[in-house]
Amino acid sequence: MFTGEYGVTLDETCRISLPRNLRDELKTNTVYMCRGEEGCLWLFTDERWVRLVESVVTSTNPDSKDNISNPFFQEGRLVSRRILGTGQKLDIDKQGRVVVPPSLRDFAGLSKDCIVLGQFDYIEVWNKDHYDAYLKASEEEYRAASRELGARIKNDGEPGNYGHSSHSGPSRRDNTLSCSEGKE
Repeated sequence: MFTGEYGVTLDETCRISLPRNLRDELKTNTVYMCRGEEGCLWLFTDERWVRLVESVVTSTNPDSKDNISNPFFQEGRLVSRRILGTGQKLDIDKQGRVVVPPSLRDFAGLSKDCIVLGQFDYIEVWNKDHYDAYLKASEEEYRAASRELGARIKNDGEPGNYGHSSHSGPSRRDNTLSCSEGKE
């Protein structure tokens, strides 16, 4: 699982160093890098890249004439072109660095200061200024999403289940006493 937020530097040879704990989780010397969302780059393991490719290709079979007028098919082709089409297999050197290709570097606006962000099953690479601006601009959306997620966690993700949380135990609505209650 890839986690953590790290400040890294794009060096003069256009390489970034992947933090040690992310490299340890990769367990490989290659990654796939492609365009991501919100102007960042995505890094995938070989296995995760293959799963992504298979899911997009399965939903965008160009041999099926029925798919031509299907809006989902057209959206899938757009995703395929913008994400899969930009993917490049890259080697990680012995120092844990990866060269960011010019087209991807330009897309993400990478300069000296970058952010590497673990996203559980993939990694994002951001221009630091773009990342900071994204966080600031999305603060209100984050607060609303955080409240919603918090409510779902509290309610075990089920509407109307307000009496039980996997984090706090069962509801006390059943009027039973705990071991310490009722003792004088």
